[in-house]
Amino acid sequence: MPFKNLQEPIKMLAAKQQLVKIAEPVNPYLEIAEITDRVVKQNGPALLFQNPTDSGFPVLTNLYGNLERIQAIFDIETLDDLGGRFARFLEMGPPKGWVEKLKLLPRLKEVANIFPKTVKRAPCQEIIITENPDLKTLPVLTCWPEDGGPFITLPVVITHHPKTGRRNLGMYRMQVYDERTAGLHWHVHKDGADHYRESAPGEPFPVAVALGPDPVTTYCATAPLPDGVDELLLSGFLRQKPVETVRCVTNDLEVPAESQLVLEGYVNPGELRSEGPFGDHTGYYSPADRYPVFHLTAITHRKDPIYPATIVGYPPMEDQWLGKVTERLFLPLIKQQLPEIVDMNLPVEGCFHNLCFVSIKKRYPGHAHKVMQAIWGLGQMMFTKMIFVFDQDVDVQDLSQVLFHLGGNVDPGRDITTVKGPVDALDHASTLPHIGTKMGMDCTAKWPTEGYDRNWPKRIKMSPHIVQRIDDIWSRLGL
Repeated sequence: MPFKNLQEPIKMLAAKQQLVKIAEPVNPYLEIAEITDRVVKQNGPALLFQNPTDSGFPVLTNLYGNLERIQAIFDIETLDDLGGRFARFLEMGPPKGWVEKLKLLPRLKEVANIFPKTVKRAPCQEIIITENPDLKTLPVLTCWPEDGGPFITLPVVITHHPKTGRRNLGMYRMQVYDERTAGLHWHVHKDGADHYRESAPGEPFPVAVALGPDPVTTYCATAPLPDGVDELLLSGFLRQKPVETVRCVTNDLEVPAESQLVLEGYVNPGELRSEGPFGDHTGYYSPADRYPVFHLTAITHRKDPIYPATIVGYPPMEDQWLGKVTERLFLPLIKQQLPEIVDMNLPVEGCFHNLCFVSIKKRYPGHAHKVMQAIWGLGQMMFTKMIFVFDQDVDVQDLSQVLFHLGGNVDPGRDITTVKGPVDALDHASTLPHIGTKMGMDCTAKWPTEGYDRNWPKRIKMSPHIVQRIDDIWSRLGL
């Protein structure tokens, strides 16, 4: 069963000794980040800081920080279960006859349960503050010494497209400037930034920020969905239960009803302010730049809310598991477009957009290069800086195999291709912001039709019957 709110997984994790409650007063300025960073890198538990200094709200970190917690949150046994579930959804087509219709009924029921449901009363509005709401009452973390200030790091930012009305949930960090304003880090490529660009000049553009809805909905704000697809639909599908929403009190946006806290407000089109630096998931500080300003009009929250946060920085960090969820969830969608793909690995060390290892069923000369170009044409995969393509028998999840075949199968002058195109806004290596050079490398065995006029050598392998014979007697060898 999906978790209804944050309180439910906290109770479950405490019972499983996967959560530590810290009663010691700890400062949101750097101290919570340092403790969390140490625990994350030791594959440790979720942390509930019960007494952050200068705030009455407990702070939850590292909720998504290991595989066991991800399995509990998404109700799965393996990460590939997510992809299998999504693949069944993608395979649904119009039934051809009554037998097919009967077979489809369970899936139709599955889909019927995904649409958001509006309610009139909600836990996130048990307390409503519209007179002098104050962002500084929240235990917003300053994570790294050279950060430009405290940052909200797990915000679910909700907007509607000004012309189509389509909803978007995105996760865009927010730097708190003072009691009533914060910077909204809308990258130029993101849907939130597109909504902002399309907003009417001179008119306040409504924004709502949900902090701590159920953990699946928080994840869905990070998911690279196609333009115009509502993230609440994906959450409903993954949870097999609709997300309940409630209308805000100072604007017409709807927010997840089970959120811990909600920040209501607006941005003024054209109003920009310096935001950053920020110690980012790349392991480097992203520099200060000018971004839209969020103006607070209300804070609503539960009677006993928990403030959720994450720490990003030099990997591995908590976000590695959110990235892996995305990799496995969307692989079936990528395979629909590129059925020759066997598997894909976006390693955490590559910050999920710097490195991509992919294995394929190679069928014709230049096939690896076709796959590279196609991947760069798939939504946010356009940000992938380096793509390495391997034969189907290479386990791209195994870094040892990846490095072996990369070193053994590649002639750089022949097998490397470079292209120019969009890069992630956080890529500090590109000569210009937002645009740079990307590299593809063909790590497959080469064929005569690809210009290799010698016989490609066979990999060394023991005879299968000898492997079986030694397996049979292994326990008697004393080894």
